[in-house]
Amino acid sequence: MKVAVIGAGSWGTTVASMLAPRVETVLWARRSDLVVRINEGVNPDYLPGFELSTELVATTDLGSAIVGADVVVMSVPSHGFRSVLEQAAAAIDQETPILSLSKGIEQSSLMRMTEVISDVLRNHNHSHVGVLTGPNLAREIMAGQPAATVIAVRDHRTAIDLQTVFMGPLFRVYTNPDVVGAESAGALKNVMAIAAGMAEGLGFGLNTVSMLMTRALVEMSRLGVAMGGRPSTFAGLAGMGDLIATCMSSESRNHRVGLELGRGKSIDEIVSEMNMVAEGVKSTKGILALADRYAIEMPIAEQVGRVLYEGASVPQAIATLMGRSAKPE
Repeated sequence: MKVAVIGAGSWGTTVASMLAPRVETVLWARRSDLVVRINEGVNPDYLPGFELSTELVATTDLGSAIVGADVVVMSVPSHGFRSVLEQAAAAIDQETPILSLSKGIEQSSLMRMTEVISDVLRNHNHSHVGVLTGPNLAREIMAGQPAATVIAVRDHRTAIDLQTVFMGPLFRVYTNPDVVGAESAGALKNVMAIAAGMAEGLGFGLNTVSMLMTRALVEMSRLGVAMGGRPSTFAGLAGMGDLIATCMSSESRNHRVGLELGRGKSIDEIVSEMNMVAEGVKSTKGILALADRYAIEMPIAEQVGRVLYEGASVPQAIATLMGRSAKPE
């Protein structure tokens, strides 16, 4: 058994380090200096203060990372996902399971990452393509805290095989055939985490944040179901679970973006200070375009978009949300 993890950010590195003691695991990173450090047992850029598995091997050679792999795990941000996959395509067997860890929307096409995989790898067995998603904050998992995730793949046998590979004593894995619901929930919750961070940045307490999270789940479910997802998926780990973790944790990049916006910083300032991608900053535009495509009302996402792209202030966005006409829940 060999697993290739493509992308050495915090979550990709965490997954690779978690797998390495049990199965042969190769982690691909673009930068040679980062590969050297990972092979020394650390990833100071994305996981400072943590030691990686000594069995983990990193490389800058994309082809050698993938050749012979029984599972390919894509952990590349949405804006670079297609480009890296195109470079890797020739080395991926058409029956090899591919899991995406990326929680975003491709801006030009509005495709989810599994749709990008199917678009690039036209002859691939699409029932073997899926996502690994849930309330999975990398630093907490690296610290050995118990966590759970969902592997959503259409083919049942493949899902069970992947569940066996990824399951660990402190990492519980559930399966779900609803790729659309699980994947869309992962992208949608990033937008909502920015909203929750904005409220916290203004100094508001749990009443406000819980209000936003609850209504955010309604918006997520509304659009996700319109896209073809199952309502039950949004009540599970991929939906509500991931939403809670991302909206409440200081480790969440999207929450951090909202927090700083609420404190008065501009989005350009915030992005320039971050060394990791906050998917919600880019994905909000795509989410709003999808909402328009499916004629779905998403007032929270709309206000996040106004702040990110139109220069609206956070207090103005909150006031607009609170001033909407009364209606039944």
